[in-house]
Amino acid sequence: MKRSAAEIIHEYGPFPGVDRVNGVTYDGQRVWMATGDTLEAFDPERGDRLRTMDVPAHAGTAFDGEHLFQIAENRIQKIDPTTGQVLATIPTPNGGGASGLAWAEGTLWVGQYRERKIHQVDPHTGAILRTIETNRFVTGVTWTDGELWHATWEGEASEVRRIDPRTGEVLERLEMPPGMQVSGLESDGGDRFFCGGGVSGTVRAVRRPKRAAAKGGKG
Repeated sequence: MKRSAAEIIHEYGPFPGVDRVNGVTYDGQRVWMATGDTLEAFDPERGDRLRTMDVPAHAGTAFDGEHLFQIAENRIQKIDPTTGQVLATIPTPNGGGASGLAWAEGTLWVGQYRERKIHQVDPHTGAILRTIETNRFVTGVTWTDGELWHATWEGEASEVRRIDPRTGEVLERLEMPPGMQVSGLESDGGDRFFCGGGVSGTVRAVRRPKRAAAKGGKG
C-alpha cells in the first residue's frame, strides 16, 4: 500500500454564507458544492461563484454528463442543472446514512458513512446492484481512469483512499493535514481531486498521484 501526504494545490473559499460543504461534483467546467439548503457552482480556475440553486443538499453530489444527482436526507434527487427542477427521486440505500455520491458505468455509487460501505445503485429505481465494504467511514466517492477512490473523516483525521473495487482492499492513502476535513470527493478526470472542506466552508484541490494511465476509465 502506498502512503503519502496529500498535496493541496488550491483552496477555494470560504464562500460568503457557506458554513459547511457536504458534497462536491464537477461538470467539466464548474465545481458544484452541496451546502445544506443550496447547491452552489464556482469556476475552479478563477474561484468565482457562478450559480446558486435552492435545493436540499445534505451530502454527496454527482453529475452524469447531463444531470446533477444530490443526496437530500433519505433520498437522491435528479436535478436539471439549468433550471434547478427536480426531475426524479429514488431512495438512498437502506433508508439513510448516505454520504458520498459518484456516477460511473451508467450507475450511481453511494457511500454509506457509518456502515463503511459503497453501494452501486440503479439510478432509476434505487436498487442496490453490488456492495463494497471498506474499513473507514465513507465521506466521498469518485471514479477516475478505472480507479475507485473514497474520502474518509474520523475524528481529526481525513484521507483520500484508492481501494480495490472488488475487495475493498486499500491500495493507496493520501493523508490530509491534521484537522483538515474531507466531506465530499470528485475527480476532474485529470490530476486534481476536489475535496469538500466540511465546516471550513471551503473546497480544496488535491493533486492526484501520477501513474500509468489505466484503460477504460470512468468519470
